[in-house]
Amino acid sequence: MDGPPEAQASGLTTLSSPSEENTLEHAAPSRPHPPTADEAAAWAHTLVRYGLLYAASPAPTGQWLVQHHADSPVQLLDGPTAMVELAADIQRQTPRTHTR
Repeated sequence: MDGPPEAQASGLTTLSSPSEENTLEHAAPSRPHPPTADEAAAWAHTLVRYGLLYAASPAPTGQWLVQHHADSPVQLLDGPTAMVELAADIQRQTPRTHTR
């Protein structure tokens, strides 16, 4: 990877020319390990607490049952990785407000 060592260590991509700026897609940095069940549970709890999901519950098989709204169908997610990916998708779709 090109660029300064601090950019390389953080997983950032440096641009070699300003014209590349328009073609670069924002990709999530790679993870050193897959998400754990505890991480998925923390994200599920947070999404439900803040009303971004109606319900999220782990199944004994390691899968997750999630419901976006009270009247929406239940979705089956295949494990912690899918739960964390759903959390990332919801974050990308959620408008951000700055409070200080």
